[in-house]
Amino acid sequence: MTFSLAGRCARTGMLGAVVTTSSIGVGSRCPFARARVGAALTQHRTDPRLGPLALDLLARGYSVAAAMRALVALAPQPEWRQLALIDATGRTASHTGAKVDGTKAGEAHGMDCVAIANIVRSTEVPDAMIRAFEVDPGAPLAARLLDAVAAGDAAGGEFRPIVSAAVVVADVESFPYVDLRVDDHPHPIQELRRLWLAYAPEVDAYVGRANDPASATYPALPA
Repeated sequence: MTFSLAGRCARTGMLGAVVTTSSIGVGSRCPFARARVGAALTQHRTDPRLGPLALDLLARGYSVAAAMRALVALAPQPEWRQLALIDATGRTASHTGAKVDGTKAGEAHGMDCVAIANIVRSTEVPDAMIRAFEVDPGAPLAARLLDAVAAGDAAGGEFRPIVSAAVVVADVESFPYVDLRVDDHPHPIQELRRLWLAYAPEVDAYVGRANDPASATYPALPA
């Protein structure tokens, strides 16, 4: 009931993930990103502990393939899990457990990206997400991630209406560069894009306020 993509911007080194599903509040459970380390996705009978664990393994020096093998070995009941991982160089790995219905699930790997999906209308969904992500490598990473999830929806999406979506991007700070969530909405992908378009002009200012508060500027107050 979920489709998602983790990706990297080769131009900036940013890492991020996007996800949507027919369950409420997907952003609190499935996508994870850590600056200069990687991005992870955990879904299908979701175990939110696996995302931070995957990033910890990468931070300790595991290759992306070794990190995925270790993650599957450590995960409780990995046969129920679907996972994806990308590292800071753009290498990817994925896992779809034996108890994830293979007729309605899929994985795809592309340039600086990996997509996974389960209980979707078409196994084309992950490939469509990859193609959309790869179209414009120079675009902001958040925009590329949103294009990817929209393409997955257009390629078939879920059997049930999606209600939540989220995008997270890490840059160089310990806090996210972008962390936007739509927890319950009739059109969550469109709403998430609206939030990004509103947030994008301010995103660098928010980082600047954290690093140099004395130089922070704010919009003028109304007269």
